[in-house]
Amino acid sequence: MTSSELDPRTLTALGVNGALEAAAHSRAPAAVLSGLSAHPDTRVRALVARHPNAPLEVLGALAAAYPQDVLDNPGLPLLRLARPGFLNVFPGEGVAALLALPQVPQWVLDAALRHEDYSVRTALASRPGLSEVRVAALATDAGWQIREAVARRPALSPLLTRQLAADDDYDVRKAVAARTDLPGEVMRTLVQDGHGLVRASVARRLDLPLDCMLTLAADVDTDVLATLARRVDLPRNVREWLSGSDEPLVRAAALQAWSVPAAWLFRAETDADPDVRAALARRPDARPTVLERLARDEAESVRRAVLERDDLPEGAVLALARSPEQDIRLHVASADPLPASVLDVLLADADPTIRTILAVRPDLGPERLARLAGDENAEVRRAVAYAVAPGADTLATLAQDANIGVRRAAAAHAELSPQGVKALSEDPDAGVRLAIAGRSDLSPALRGRLQRDEDPSVRAETGG
Repeated sequence: MTSSELDPRTLTALGVNGALEAAAHSRAPAAVLSGLSAHPDTRVRALVARHPNAPLEVLGALAAAYPQDVLDNPGLPLLRLARPGFLNVFPGEGVAALLALPQVPQWVLDAALRHEDYSVRTALASRPGLSEVRVAALATDAGWQIREAVARRPALSPLLTRQLAADDDYDVRKAVAARTDLPGEVMRTLVQDGHGLVRASVARRLDLPLDCMLTLAADVDTDVLATLARRVDLPRNVREWLSGSDEPLVRAAALQAWSVPAAWLFRAETDADPDVRAALARRPDARPTVLERLARDEAESVRRAVLERDDLPEGAVLALARSPEQDIRLHVASADPLPASVLDVLLADADPTIRTILAVRPDLGPERLARLAGDENAEVRRAVAYAVAPGADTLATLAQDANIGVRRAAAAHAELSPQGVKALSEDPDAGVRLAIAGRSDLSPALRGRLQRDEDPSVRAETGG
């Protein structure tokens, strides 16, 4: 069959070898190549991307996944002559994929500069090695995303840096404020920017001059003050003033600095705002006694902040085990390891879900498992039957449980005694007998009896 005889509607169902042959045929028509562009084999689609007869729309659709193959297409020179602006037909992600290639022809860069999709121009603005002329053109683009991408370029001329520092869009100015090569006079201009996010971006700078710190300390924006409060290189009086700010967000931020005076920690424990106490709970230098008190805090957010730590003293874990929030207690019940005092508290938890989780803990021990084996909730008792080592007496108790599901779980346990196996092989529930029938330690006599069981599933399980 020649390529002209292929039905484009059924090309995706072609075998791989047939599709590869059709896509590589020098005279493959556009309709055939369009059909093969959706073939599941990547090699077929790559051949289509390189074929000079592939339609423009097909090349655009394939460019995102096969950018180099599209650029290597021998039909591109003719296509450029016939349709100079053809890249505008390509989807934005396809042109962006072309721009991501290490070696891109200049004509692609020129076309991307004029592309209607702002995402293409943004990708171009982020590309390294652009000429100053192209960068300058992008710095005046109507799209703020493009100008922001220019402001983030690793190398930017002082002229463009100053130009973008005065941009109408605050996202562009914020990107300028984060530059490592920001001239001092531009930094001092941005310290007094009209948007708080820009001033906060300046407040994060490692090289922030002292006079800029003092200017920002008088800011009216809470986010700016909070950003400044996290710094450890502030003058002592400024740090102290921010730590006692009327704004809880600022006081909490002051506690996030690497090093704070002990008096701040003492004051934060009795702060009226839970966000400040939560910030204290996250500090690595919070004392064990403080963590124990915060674990009993009236604010849920504070207790959750304590829960995030992995170095809690026993008293704090014990307090969290009594927390009113079920998910906090579930988190504690799943932690490893747990002190005996915490296990005992959780063992008496009113929520059966907590007790169920406890039942399968390997460190619970036979005595506590025996207690749970008498739990009023059947799910808890069944979980005990799934425990690794519940003990012979506990298994014997569970094998006589009134609940079918508990007996079924006990019937499958590897440590069930021969007497228990025999007793459950005569259980009135077919599911229990089915679990027994699946055991590998059945005696020949017991297996023979189960092969004559009244239930066909039980007989089938034992090979009867």
